[in-house]
Amino acid sequence: MPKEGLLKQKAIKSVFWSIGDQFANQGIQFILQIILARILLPEHFGIIGMILVFVLISNIIIESGFSQALIREQDATQTDYSTIFYFNLLLSLLLYGVLYGLAPMVSAFFNEPQIILILRVLSLSLIMNALSIIQRTLLAKKIDFKSQTIINIISGVLSGVIAIGFALWGLGVWSLVIKTLSLQLFQLIFLWIFNKWRPSLIFEFNSLKRFFGFSSNLMLSGLLSVIYSNIYFIVIGKIYSVTQLGYYTNSVKITEAASLSITSALQRVTYPILSTIQNEDERLKYSFKKIIRVSAFINFPLMVGLAAIGDSLVYVLFGEKWMPMVIYFQLLCIAGMLYPLHAIDLNILQVKGKSNLYLQLNITRKVTLTLLIIGAVFLKIGVIGLIGVIILQTYIDFMLNSHFGGREIAYSTIEHIKDITHIYIITFTMGVVVYLSGVFLPVNHYLKLIIQLMLGPAYYIGICKLTRVEELKVVMDIISPLFKRFLTRKNERVINHNM
Repeated sequence: MPKEGLLKQKAIKSVFWSIGDQFANQGIQFILQIILARILLPEHFGIIGMILVFVLISNIIIESGFSQALIREQDATQTDYSTIFYFNLLLSLLLYGVLYGLAPMVSAFFNEPQIILILRVLSLSLIMNALSIIQRTLLAKKIDFKSQTIINIISGVLSGVIAIGFALWGLGVWSLVIKTLSLQLFQLIFLWIFNKWRPSLIFEFNSLKRFFGFSSNLMLSGLLSVIYSNIYFIVIGKIYSVTQLGYYTNSVKITEAASLSITSALQRVTYPILSTIQNEDERLKYSFKKIIRVSAFINFPLMVGLAAIGDSLVYVLFGEKWMPMVIYFQLLCIAGMLYPLHAIDLNILQVKGKSNLYLQLNITRKVTLTLLIIGAVFLKIGVIGLIGVIILQTYIDFMLNSHFGGREIAYSTIEHIKDITHIYIITFTMGVVVYLSGVFLPVNHYLKLIIQLMLGPAYYIGICKLTRVEELKVVMDIISPLFKRFLTRKNERVINHNM
């Protein structure tokens, strides 16, 4: 088989396993979120939301962008991997000490006494994450998402059972802490079992220096992204009530289970694959355009559809006490539409080695967001207004990322928009139809949700067929062989069982 055919076949399998990983993992977390939300109170989720940003920032510093640098480096050695492994571990120990010492100040800032012990215990996840980074990097570099899928599913189920048990036992917010720690621990154990790589007793400063030029910019950019994507937890937690933060935190978790699953899956697969053709501009542009269109085809209707059924969905899944979060959830779904697109645009900058531009672009976006948040707080437009700022910022991000990322492969923002406009229009007409069906149907939330879940996909696929949307065929070409293979294997098992 030609090299291009092998790459395409590997890409399709990797996309399947990566999306499967994200949806299985996020699906498990989503189910756990539903169960725990019914047992716990919104303020329990709010407390976790207050300290989440500090743990996420620390993890970005620990990883330091070296994973992307190692994936991009086609001739990385055992010395390189071992050096980065020890560097990550040392940073995790240092940062754990920092967070341990800062815990009282964080508690005083939010005026929440429970935070001291919670932050000190939850920060143990930093060390476990550091021990896992190189193992994940090696699996990603081999485009082995099957192993990661299995690991994440097993770990998610085990940690979930433990968390639910503690929640029923009455441990409240601590059940959420235990869920995070046990998930990291199980993932760490299984990663070291599945992957046979082990560090050597060697540390080479030249190796660290060689990667640091590229990775440092990604680390700073990642820090900015994490701080600003989580700054709302800090602002809402400080200015508004812990209950409102709980509604926001739960809404973020649900939308992440959808939009960020697609984003993360596509990013994980496309970066190593596009890196292999980084010097073939025409082929790179062709592949990139197809990725943009297919990701829009999948993510747009998913997020708009969730927004349209938000009222019934929240009632059915979480119950009456969570209904104030509906508007938070709907607005965050609209914001999540464009996440995969500008994330994939940023992949091009990494593939082309433009980490300086990557960082500069991130700084520009964050300065803009800072001004928007200050304006929202000054005008006292409330939590809803702050979420409106998120929507505005996603469109600004898309314009910036598509311009600078697309410039590297002669793919302008106008071309981006032309390639996805038809999907955008079909998606919003679908959203209006589904939403109005919920408004005018004289039925309870349960029956309404069932009708909307059938109506949305039927309308979207029907219009796409009628208007001959090319991306429908692309997606079907990917799904059909996998479905046929599944049926074949199922039939073989039935035949073998009957023999």
